[in-house]
Amino acid sequence: MTPKEVIKMAKENNAVMANFKFLDFPGIWQHFSVPVAELSEEMFEDGLGFDGSSIRGWQAIHTSDMLIIPDPTTAFIDPFIKEPTISLICNIVDPITKEYYSRDPRYIAQKAESYLKSTGIGDTVYMGPEAEFFIFDDIRYDQNSYSGYYFIDSKEGIWNSGKIENPNLGYKPRHKEGYFPVPPTDSLVDMRIEMVMEMQKCGIYVEREHHEVATAGQAEIDMRFDTLVRIADKLMLFKYIIKNVARKYNKTVTFMPKPLFGDNGSGMHTHQSIWKDGKPLFAGNGYAGLSELALYYIGGILKHSKALAAITNPTTNSYKRLTPGFEAPVNLAYSARNRSAAIRIPTYSPSPKAKRAEVRFPDPSCNAYLAFSAMLMAGLDGIENKIHPGEPLDKDIYELGPEELATVPTMPGSLEEALNYLEEDHEFLMKGNVFTADAIETWIDYKRTKEVDALRLRPHPYEFFLYYDI
Repeated sequence: MTPKEVIKMAKENNAVMANFKFLDFPGIWQHFSVPVAELSEEMFEDGLGFDGSSIRGWQAIHTSDMLIIPDPTTAFIDPFIKEPTISLICNIVDPITKEYYSRDPRYIAQKAESYLKSTGIGDTVYMGPEAEFFIFDDIRYDQNSYSGYYFIDSKEGIWNSGKIENPNLGYKPRHKEGYFPVPPTDSLVDMRIEMVMEMQKCGIYVEREHHEVATAGQAEIDMRFDTLVRIADKLMLFKYIIKNVARKYNKTVTFMPKPLFGDNGSGMHTHQSIWKDGKPLFAGNGYAGLSELALYYIGGILKHSKALAAITNPTTNSYKRLTPGFEAPVNLAYSARNRSAAIRIPTYSPSPKAKRAEVRFPDPSCNAYLAFSAMLMAGLDGIENKIHPGEPLDKDIYELGPEELATVPTMPGSLEEALNYLEEDHEFLMKGNVFTADAIETWIDYKRTKEVDALRLRPHPYEFFLYYDI
């Protein structure tokens, strides 16, 4: 779509406002609007100014002026703003140098796609994320100098099986039994279908929707794969739609990886493959129908996975899910069909076009642009340096004995540990200037000071249970 076509689309839909969306550094959409009369073809070249110092992880106050540059190919009619509004996703530009901003996650993703083409290895990378989430009825939390708590509630939660609800009709999924009974046990199917319908109106191709394993409204809606930047754009729109549809039902959605103790957390298994000249490069005659190039790609992911964790699993809460011996794939191995491995080779279809690697450790708290870019860069490093992943592990990893399990490396056990690995291992991200030193240093510093240290300083409620009577 061209700028002229965007303006035509706005007129045809009687839009009165133009809304501009862009991403802060951690990965949350920001926005502002202008009357549609201000929308001009020149705006797609000259941009619009805003204060970058108020955006998390961005400019200092003395260099705060920034520009948004709308991308005309991302235009859609916003389904949640009362007055007709056309929305566009934007890149960020420095108003003085006119250069794209090194900490703009979308620009980093665009550079990753360009780097792939520059290597000659391939010209297209496809990503297919499966972002799980929870739909709750109530969430309360607070933290101050003398108290701290959270309280989650869901009409589906098995903990409400004895609650007086006038009447309580039962049909609440037991822990780890939400995958996937029919209604009335699955009480959220109508809401999920509305989410799917809104996604389709906005140009997202949805393949399926269903309840997920956990009690209390865990869900999954799967989009069809797409190229790196486009699927990251779609994932942001996906989250926006899901949260706003849930709000219409007076419910709330979280993509937090582990909101419930004692039940499954939310992951974001990410399918990926590289193509060139319209042909898939991951299909071959090797293990599980993989090409040598695909095995090298997997080798790169496994080699750099501990550093990748700081980007693909970027919250302290991520490591409540990534716990050895539980449901998340923390063991750094690859296998066909085996869902206990960090990387799985799906075998649903014999078609070469379907051959892909499914990286299973990421979670949906990540900044998709950064996570997809980082995984691509790790995979390309594996191809460029012919990093073979070794032998596959076609056993149930959870059933391995201590001696055999000791030979299988694992993901980091905390965000702090992951950040330390990223600090030591990030040269592969800087090839082609995809991730700059400034972006990596800012990411590490932000996560350490705003999240790791902030959590470390505060007493945890469970510590009172463990230690108060000492």
